[in-house]
Amino acid sequence: MSIVALARLMARTGRTAEPAPPRPEPAVGVDPALRGSVQVRHVDAGSCGGCEVEIGAAFGPVYDAERYGARLVASPRHADALLVTGAVTHNMAEPLRLTFAATPTPRVVIACGDCALGIGPVCAGYGVAGTVADVVDVDVRVPGCPPRPEAVVAALRSVTGR
Repeated sequence: MSIVALARLMARTGRTAEPAPPRPEPAVGVDPALRGSVQVRHVDAGSCGGCEVEIGAAFGPVYDAERYGARLVASPRHADALLVTGAVTHNMAEPLRLTFAATPTPRVVIACGDCALGIGPVCAGYGVAGTVADVVDVDVRVPGCPPRPEAVVAALRSVTGR
């Protein structure tokens, strides 16, 4: 779209982004102290990469999960929530436990994608130790293979309450 066409569109509509969807229901069992703003640490426990693409889209300019109070951080020590993708492999079970232990309380664990929930295509593989719920307690579940960015944003909004 050219600059002129964008200017005409803005003159007609007065906005360049769609309004936010309605507020989701709060996630059950999530500590109210986490409302408003949540720092998220993503953990790939053995996924194919499809969920990561959708998470990247959820935090990109179109879906913009940050406007709802969710922000990705690089360290579990700075995180309020763990966003875990993939079926947990034997090599990632202990690192996931250690990451969970390093995350301060109160914390939330979000299992993202069918493999993390134990219903994905690779869950019966020889290298799979189990689901995310087999390793750590899960508070929020996001189904889909891969889940759409809207579903990821809705799950994060259910935690932030925004």
